[in-house]
Amino acid sequence: MSDRNNEQRARSKDHEEKPVHSSIVADENIHAVERIQDKAARRRTIAQRLSDKVSSIASRESAIVVHFIWFAIWISANIGVLPIRAFDPFPFSLLTTIVSLEAIFLTLFVLSSQNRLTQDGDRRAHLDLQINLLAEQEMTVVLRMLREVCEHLGLHETIDSRKFRELVQRTDVSEVADHVERSIRTEEAKK
Repeated sequence: MSDRNNEQRARSKDHEEKPVHSSIVADENIHAVERIQDKAARRRTIAQRLSDKVSSIASRESAIVVHFIWFAIWISANIGVLPIRAFDPFPFSLLTTIVSLEAIFLTLFVLSSQNRLTQDGDRRAHLDLQINLLAEQEMTVVLRMLREVCEHLGLHETIDSRKFRELVQRTDVSEVADHVERSIRTEEAKK
């Protein structure tokens, strides 16, 4: 009899699913996120692409070096250090105008990029919320199935607990959002 049981166990082990290596699941998730990001990148307008490119270039360390060199040459040329006739004598009105215009346009490009990034973040947050709601609904179904299994097996300690009864109920998202908002206001009032 024990030989037969051992044979059955050996056969059942052969038929068990091999555990999925976590890198496969991680790779699938990484590729899904890449597809979402690629889709968002393709939706960008030419103006948004330009704003992103300008913001990217302006945020590099090399931009600081270029500006430093540019200002040093400009000022040196206009105070007589370089053998060039001054074209913008002190207080460097032309340089001030150019730098002011650059700052204005750079600010507009950065604000445009930030606005797009905020919109992308809002879309991701909305997607995250939808996935969380779906996971909550799925977990509620799993808990209900678990309750049925426990009732069938006569296991009542967990399923009779108040916490389990609360968790098995469908979550009202508006109620949770109101509760979070009240908690935040209470915490802010304490400060």
